[in-house]
Amino acid sequence: MTKSLVCLSYDFDALSIWIAKGLTSPTPLSRGAFGVVGVERILTLLEKEAVPGTFFIPGHTVETFPDPARAIHAAGHEIGHHGWTHRRPSDLSQDDEEAELLRGLDSLDRIIGVRPTGYRSPAWDLSPHSLDLLIANGFAYDSSLMGHDYLPYRPRRDMGAPLLEPTTFGAPVGLIEMPVAWSLDDFPMFEFAPTTTGMNPGLRSWKDALDNWIADYDWMRTHLEWGVITYTFHPFVSGRGHRMMAMEGLISHLKAHGAEFVTMADAARQAADRIDGP
Repeated sequence: MTKSLVCLSYDFDALSIWIAKGLTSPTPLSRGAFGVVGVERILTLLEKEAVPGTFFIPGHTVETFPDPARAIHAAGHEIGHHGWTHRRPSDLSQDDEEAELLRGLDSLDRIIGVRPTGYRSPAWDLSPHSLDLLIANGFAYDSSLMGHDYLPYRPRRDMGAPLLEPTTFGAPVGLIEMPVAWSLDDFPMFEFAPTTTGMNPGLRSWKDALDNWIADYDWMRTHLEWGVITYTFHPFVSGRGHRMMAMEGLISHLKAHGAEFVTMADAARQAADRIDGP
């Protein structure tokens, strides 16, 4: 019997994403603050549809907006780790990356009362040290890599990538990787924002995004007996009215076509059983 799992994930970055980019004037900060409005709308939708979500929250957001963070937890949704300052681990020293990880864990524990089992790197950019730091701190899964679209897997450490030699691969680690994709993320489609190389134009039609997101699910449903698709939303992006219509339309289609909505922790446990089973 075909089993099509869907994870609705939300990166509640709020102000932290703009501060990490060095954009600290009132306008970008107000864009981040709109994430609180988006969280309220998303929680209302998830409650109405009776589907679970997984919210990855930076420590900076937890400490700046503790009440919305507590509301997410009180509604029964999974909380994941998303750094503290939303800085890329690949831009940090090993000591600074560890300090970010521990400070984020402290914020989540002290303010919300959770110890997350899942991690998502800010900007989906791990460092060579990230996997070992996650394992050392008891994480069960990561959601930052793109080595598959529907099948979770064990990521590898110590990948060597010299310019003039073949790439080498280390041994798989104990974590489960819950893969992501920019095409299943609302930010590139919708958000007009600076990047390291220029500007992301964004501002695409919500109907275009919805068509893409539905097509990816339909392909999985018709070609795989078991698979997981992970959608990534940002409350300050998809919390706006017309983009909420895309989220509503997506949930409606998925429900009508056999989707089983699960948290990412639940999907990771099922994936581990499949990978480690007989």
